[in-house]
Amino acid sequence: RRDFALRSKRISKRYEVRWYRVYNVLIKGVFLLGGMNMNLFEELEWRGLVDNITSPEVKDAINNEKLTFYIGTDPTADSLHIGHYSSLLMAKRLEKHGHHPIMLVGGATGFIGDPKATGERNMLTQETLKANYDALHEQISKLWGFEMVNNLDWIKDISVIDFLRDYGKFFNVNYMINKETVKKRLDTGISYTEFSYMILQSLDFLHLYQEKNCTLQIGGQDQWGNITSGLELIRKKCGADVKCYGLTMPLITKADGTKFGKSESGTVWLDASKTSPYELYQFLFNTDDRKVIEYLKKLTFLTREQIEELEVSLQNEPHKRLAQKTLASEVVRDLHGQEGLDCALKITEALFKGKIQELTDDQKLDAIRNMEKLHCEQGKTLLETLVESGIASSRREAREWIKGNSIMVNGTKITDPDYMMTPDNHCVCVKNYSIIRRGKKNYYCLELK
Repeated sequence: RRDFALRSKRISKRYEVRWYRVYNVLIKGVFLLGGMNMNLFEELEWRGLVDNITSPEVKDAINNEKLTFYIGTDPTADSLHIGHYSSLLMAKRLEKHGHHPIMLVGGATGFIGDPKATGERNMLTQETLKANYDALHEQISKLWGFEMVNNLDWIKDISVIDFLRDYGKFFNVNYMINKETVKKRLDTGISYTEFSYMILQSLDFLHLYQEKNCTLQIGGQDQWGNITSGLELIRKKCGADVKCYGLTMPLITKADGTKFGKSESGTVWLDASKTSPYELYQFLFNTDDRKVIEYLKKLTFLTREQIEELEVSLQNEPHKRLAQKTLASEVVRDLHGQEGLDCALKITEALFKGKIQELTDDQKLDAIRNMEKLHCEQGKTLLETLVESGIASSRREAREWIKGNSIMVNGTKITDPDYMMTPDNHCVCVKNYSIIRRGKKNYYCLELK
């Protein structure tokens, strides 16, 4: 009876597995059929790239017309960051379907600053803004080749009287203070300078509509008020029957709900000199499981089928981190080319396999750039170094790690607690730094004085 029960259980399990495979094939087929039938706007919605639209007509215009649209950013830094990346890919997605993107870098609005909910911005000098604009112009042109414009070109010659009479007259103060960001600042106070930002950005949409037949503005969800104000100005100046639209995208956020931005700690830049391909790869590889599928949809051009397969892998084999590896590889390759990705993978593999000495000095410095720097004097034993640097909490713990084959110094496994940490003993990896590895995942950068 026991043998019969075991055989019955195995047969049942076998058919259960076969049914599960059939079920997966059927579900995958449904997803594929749905994906093949998606129009452009539906794909944008599936990717989570649509927060709000100004009218239902936006859908038809995006699907069936050839629009000129613009996305704007102010030159408050000399590089874009990962928070901008989704917007730039949005422009590329639309361009692939025949729409024409314009990238506006706000040389004029950068002098003012878009109001933040937390307080007044620090005003940048003209020299800083010019340097930032030039850097962004080069970066965007090199990476995406979009047409670029600077709103300083059409705002700088407007007099105060013209500004108030020709544009300010069309803005109702009650309407302006009800905008979300302004409303949040009413209790703490907001300067007239930042309060007027909405009018300046509205001028951008009006100018691009009149000069370039630009009929769509795209921005983050925090730009809804500025976009709708621009549409109102166009209708009041050019006629109520004008067909112009606005679309906002959800902001890219981390697992804790905070957004990516220059004001957040640990900014991830798109410029390789500020955030290297290796650092970018590691940042994306460490994406939380709860966010990685969202990022794959928003930050890559992978198809629905490919992303669905990665989602299955994430659910069934999360330890393989295939979704994170794919995300990191796709973004790094897109921004820094195959050469940048190869370099990132080489550093990653060298650290994992203990082949640090195969790296160039620049690659070693790249690997330790964001590691926490610990300090210790040269000439100490490895046991003393682990304790005095704070890597180990006690001599007993340090000795257990060393004797247990858990410690590597610059890629070499050390089992002698009395190993001397001196340059003659190859304890220095690059400059006066040493890379200590404990186990498979714990890395420490030790600065030897």
